[in-house]
Amino acid sequence: MTNMPSLSVVVPCLNEAKRLPLLLADLQRWPSFLDLWIIDGGSSDCTELVANLAGAQLLRIEKPNRGAQLSHGANHARGDWLMFLHADSRLPRQWPAAVEAVINQSSAKLNAWFFDFKINEKGAGLRLLEQAVDLRSKWQQRPYGDQGLLINKSLYKQMGGYAPLPLMEDLDFIERLSCQVKLKSLGLHLYTDGRRWQKFGLLSQTWRNAQLRRQWRRGESTNLLSKKYYQK
Repeated sequence: MTNMPSLSVVVPCLNEAKRLPLLLADLQRWPSFLDLWIIDGGSSDCTELVANLAGAQLLRIEKPNRGAQLSHGANHARGDWLMFLHADSRLPRQWPAAVEAVINQSSAKLNAWFFDFKINEKGAGLRLLEQAVDLRSKWQQRPYGDQGLLINKSLYKQMGGYAPLPLMEDLDFIERLSCQVKLKSLGLHLYTDGRRWQKFGLLSQTWRNAQLRRQWRRGESTNLLSKKYYQK
Protein backbone atom coordinates (compact mmCIF):
# COMPACT_ATOMS: atom_id res chain seq x y z
CA MET A 1 0.00 0.00 0.00
CA THR A 2 2.92 2.35 0.52
CA ASN A 3 3.38 3.19 -3.16
CA MET A 4 -0.31 3.32 -3.98
CA PRO A 5 -1.49 6.54 -5.63
CA SER A 6 -3.93 8.46 -3.46
CA LEU A 7 -7.67 8.07 -4.08
CA SER A 8 -10.30 10.80 -3.98
CA VAL A 9 -14.02 10.00 -3.80
CA VAL A 10 -16.60 12.55 -4.95
CA VAL A 11 -20.26 12.15 -3.94
CA PRO A 12 -22.94 14.65 -5.06
CA CYS A 13 -25.82 14.92 -2.58
CA LEU A 14 -29.26 16.39 -2.15
CA ASN A 15 -31.26 15.42 0.93
CA GLU A 16 -29.59 12.02 1.29
CA ALA A 17 -29.13 11.99 5.08
CA LYS A 18 -30.90 8.62 5.36
CA ARG A 19 -28.87 6.79 2.70
CA LEU A 20 -25.53 8.57 2.76
CA PRO A 21 -24.36 7.01 6.08
CA LEU A 22 -24.50 3.54 4.51
CA LEU A 23 -22.19 4.55 1.66
CA LEU A 24 -19.86 6.36 4.07
CA ALA A 25 -19.64 3.19 6.17
CA ASP A 26 -18.67 1.22 3.05
CA LEU A 27 -15.96 3.77 2.25
CA GLN A 28 -14.44 3.31 5.71
CA ARG A 29 -13.04 -0.01 4.48
CA TRP A 30 -10.39 1.82 2.47
CA PRO A 31 -7.18 0.90 4.32
CA SER A 32 -5.36 4.24 4.06
CA PHE A 33 -6.20 7.93 3.86
CA LEU A 34 -9.24 8.61 1.69
CA ASP A 35 -9.74 12.07 0.22
CA LEU A 36 -13.53 12.18 0.52
CA TRP A 37 -15.68 15.03 -0.83
CA ILE A 38 -19.41 15.46 -0.35
CA ILE A 39 -20.83 18.07 -2.70
CA ASP A 40 -24.19 19.30 -1.48
CA GLY A 41 -26.74 20.90 -3.76
CA GLY A 42 -28.80 22.68 -1.10
CA SER A 43 -30.04 19.94 1.22
CA SER A 44 -32.66 20.79 3.82
CA ASP A 45 -32.09 17.65 5.89
CA CYS A 46 -29.08 16.53 7.98
CA THR A 47 -26.78 15.72 5.05
CA GLU A 48 -24.21 18.28 6.24
CA LEU A 49 -24.14 16.78 9.74
CA VAL A 50 -23.73 13.27 8.33
CA ALA A 51 -20.79 14.37 6.16
CA ASN A 52 -19.10 16.15 9.06
CA LEU A 53 -19.49 13.17 11.41
CA ALA A 54 -17.84 10.94 8.80
CA GLY A 55 -14.88 13.30 8.48
CA ALA A 56 -15.69 14.11 4.87
CA GLN A 57 -14.95 17.46 3.30
CA LEU A 58 -18.17 19.28 2.46
CA LEU A 59 -18.67 21.73 -0.39
CA ARG A 60 -21.90 23.48 -1.32
CA ILE A 61 -23.32 24.88 -4.50
CA GLU A 62 -26.32 27.21 -4.65
CA LYS A 63 -28.78 24.85 -6.29
CA PRO A 64 -28.83 21.17 -7.26
CA ASN A 65 -26.95 20.38 -10.45
CA ARG A 66 -25.31 16.97 -10.40
CA GLY A 67 -22.87 17.71 -13.21
CA ALA A 68 -21.74 20.93 -11.53
CA GLN A 69 -21.45 19.13 -8.20
CA LEU A 70 -19.28 16.38 -9.69
CA SER A 71 -17.09 18.92 -11.47
CA HIS A 72 -16.74 21.04 -8.34
CA GLY A 73 -15.66 18.04 -6.31
CA ALA A 74 -13.16 16.89 -8.93
CA ASN A 75 -11.60 20.35 -9.04
CA HIS A 76 -10.94 20.19 -5.30
CA ALA A 77 -9.89 16.54 -5.11
CA ARG A 78 -6.23 15.90 -4.32
CA GLY A 79 -5.90 12.26 -5.29
CA ASP A 80 -4.17 10.87 -8.36
CA TRP A 81 -7.31 8.81 -8.93
CA LEU A 82 -10.93 9.94 -8.78
CA MET A 83 -13.91 7.76 -7.93
CA PHE A 84 -17.39 9.22 -8.48
CA LEU A 85 -20.35 7.65 -6.67
CA HIS A 86 -24.02 8.42 -6.13
CA ALA A 87 -25.07 8.96 -2.53
CA ASP A 88 -27.61 6.12 -2.58
CA SER A 89 -25.07 3.51 -3.74
CA ARG A 90 -23.66 0.65 -1.67
CA LEU A 91 -20.19 -0.78 -2.22
CA PRO A 92 -19.36 -4.49 -1.83
CA ARG A 93 -16.88 -5.58 0.83
CA GLN A 94 -14.21 -6.39 -1.76
CA TRP A 95 -14.15 -2.93 -3.30
CA PRO A 96 -10.82 -1.78 -1.78
CA ALA A 97 -8.93 -4.78 -3.21
CA ALA A 98 -10.48 -4.31 -6.66
CA VAL A 99 -9.72 -0.59 -6.78
CA GLU A 100 -6.21 -1.09 -5.40
CA ALA A 101 -5.50 -3.72 -8.08
CA VAL A 102 -6.43 -1.22 -10.78
CA ILE A 103 -4.64 1.85 -9.55
CA ASN A 104 -1.45 -0.08 -8.89
CA GLN A 105 -1.25 -0.97 -12.59
CA SER A 106 0.71 1.61 -14.53
CA SER A 107 -1.32 0.91 -17.68
CA ALA A 108 -4.69 1.23 -15.88
CA LYS A 109 -4.63 5.02 -16.12
CA LEU A 110 -5.16 4.67 -19.88
CA ASN A 111 -8.67 3.33 -19.21
CA ALA A 112 -11.72 4.28 -17.17
CA TRP A 113 -13.40 1.77 -14.87
CA PHE A 114 -16.93 1.10 -13.65
CA PHE A 115 -18.87 -1.24 -11.36
CA ASP A 116 -21.50 -3.69 -12.54
CA PHE A 117 -25.07 -2.51 -12.06
CA LYS A 118 -27.17 -4.07 -9.29
CA ILE A 119 -30.50 -2.85 -7.91
CA ASN A 120 -30.87 -3.35 -4.18
CA GLU A 121 -34.35 -4.88 -4.46
CA LYS A 122 -35.83 -8.30 -5.24
CA GLY A 123 -37.64 -9.08 -8.48
CA ALA A 124 -37.15 -11.12 -11.65
CA GLY A 125 -37.74 -8.06 -13.81
CA LEU A 126 -34.96 -6.16 -12.06
CA ARG A 127 -32.57 -9.05 -12.71
CA LEU A 128 -33.39 -8.84 -16.43
CA LEU A 129 -32.78 -5.10 -16.35
CA GLU A 130 -29.38 -5.70 -14.73
CA GLN A 131 -28.45 -8.11 -17.53
CA ALA A 132 -29.46 -5.57 -20.15
CA VAL A 133 -27.39 -2.87 -18.44
CA ASP A 134 -24.43 -5.27 -18.31
CA LEU A 135 -24.61 -5.76 -22.08
CA ARG A 136 -24.97 -2.02 -22.69
CA SER A 137 -22.03 -1.21 -20.42
CA LYS A 138 -19.56 -3.75 -21.75
CA TRP A 139 -20.51 -4.03 -25.42
CA GLN A 140 -21.77 -0.53 -26.16
CA GLN A 141 -19.37 1.10 -23.66
CA ARG A 142 -22.20 2.99 -21.93
CA PRO A 143 -22.06 2.59 -18.14
CA TYR A 144 -24.12 5.28 -16.41
CA GLY A 145 -23.57 7.26 -13.22
CA ASP A 146 -25.21 4.75 -10.90
CA GLN A 147 -22.38 2.35 -11.78
CA GLY A 148 -19.73 4.71 -10.43
CA LEU A 149 -16.63 5.80 -12.30
CA LEU A 150 -12.96 5.29 -11.44
CA ILE A 151 -10.57 7.36 -13.52
CA ASN A 152 -7.07 8.77 -13.28
CA LYS A 153 -7.17 12.51 -12.69
CA SER A 154 -4.94 13.26 -15.67
CA LEU A 155 -7.30 11.39 -18.01
CA TYR A 156 -10.31 13.07 -16.42
CA LYS A 157 -8.82 16.50 -17.12
CA GLN A 158 -7.70 15.52 -20.61
CA MET A 159 -11.28 14.52 -21.47
CA GLY A 160 -12.74 17.75 -20.13
CA GLY A 161 -14.46 16.31 -17.06
CA TYR A 162 -18.14 16.55 -16.21
CA ALA A 163 -20.15 19.32 -17.82
CA PRO A 164 -22.41 21.36 -15.47
CA LEU A 165 -25.58 19.56 -16.55
CA PRO A 166 -28.37 18.83 -14.05
CA LEU A 167 -29.17 15.59 -15.90
CA MET A 168 -27.39 13.45 -18.51
CA GLU A 169 -24.02 14.60 -17.15
CA ASP A 170 -22.96 10.95 -16.92
CA LEU A 171 -23.95 10.06 -20.48
CA ASP A 172 -22.37 13.24 -21.84
CA PHE A 173 -19.02 12.44 -20.21
CA ILE A 174 -19.12 8.71 -20.95
CA GLU A 175 -19.75 9.32 -24.64
CA ARG A 176 -16.74 11.60 -24.80
CA LEU A 177 -14.64 9.09 -22.86
CA SER A 178 -15.64 6.05 -24.92
CA CYS A 179 -14.53 7.77 -28.13
CA GLN A 180 -10.96 7.86 -26.80
CA VAL A 181 -10.44 5.08 -24.24
CA LYS A 182 -11.74 1.66 -23.25
CA LEU A 183 -14.15 1.52 -20.31
CA LYS A 184 -13.63 -1.63 -18.25
CA SER A 185 -15.58 -3.35 -15.50
CA LEU A 186 -14.06 -3.67 -12.04
CA GLY A 187 -15.76 -7.05 -11.79
CA LEU A 188 -17.84 -6.11 -8.75
CA HIS A 189 -21.42 -4.98 -8.26
CA LEU A 190 -22.35 -1.50 -7.10
CA TYR A 191 -25.75 -1.64 -5.46
CA THR A 192 -28.12 1.18 -6.30
CA ASP A 193 -31.27 2.16 -4.44
CA GLY A 194 -34.44 0.84 -6.06
CA ARG A 195 -36.79 3.63 -4.94
CA ARG A 196 -37.53 5.01 -8.41
CA TRP A 197 -38.39 1.57 -9.78
CA GLN A 198 -40.57 0.97 -6.73
CA LYS A 199 -42.33 4.30 -7.13
CA PHE A 200 -42.99 4.26 -10.87
CA GLY A 201 -42.73 0.55 -11.68
CA LEU A 202 -40.05 -1.22 -13.68
CA LEU A 203 -41.49 -0.77 -17.16
CA SER A 204 -42.65 2.79 -16.57
CA GLN A 205 -39.31 3.95 -15.12
CA THR A 206 -37.30 2.21 -17.84
CA TRP A 207 -39.51 3.84 -20.50
CA ARG A 208 -39.21 7.26 -18.83
CA ASN A 209 -35.42 6.98 -18.76
CA ALA A 210 -35.29 5.99 -22.43
CA GLN A 211 -37.56 8.88 -23.40
CA LEU A 212 -35.41 11.37 -21.51
CA ARG A 213 -32.30 10.13 -23.28
CA ARG A 214 -34.00 10.50 -26.67
CA GLN A 215 -35.12 14.03 -25.83
CA TRP A 216 -31.59 14.93 -24.72
CA ARG A 217 -30.14 13.64 -27.98
CA ARG A 218 -32.64 15.79 -29.85
CA GLY A 219 -31.28 18.82 -28.02
CA GLU A 220 -33.92 19.43 -25.37
CA SER A 221 -32.75 21.50 -22.40
CA THR A 222 -31.27 19.43 -19.56
CA ASN A 223 -32.95 21.83 -17.13
CA LEU A 224 -36.35 20.82 -18.50
CA LEU A 225 -35.38 17.15 -18.57
CA SER A 226 -34.22 17.36 -14.98
CA LYS A 227 -37.61 18.73 -13.91
CA LYS A 228 -39.33 15.84 -15.66
CA TYR A 229 -37.01 13.26 -14.08
CA TYR A 230 -37.34 14.55 -10.53
CA GLN A 231 -41.05 15.26 -10.64
CA LYS A 232 -42.89 13.78 -7.65
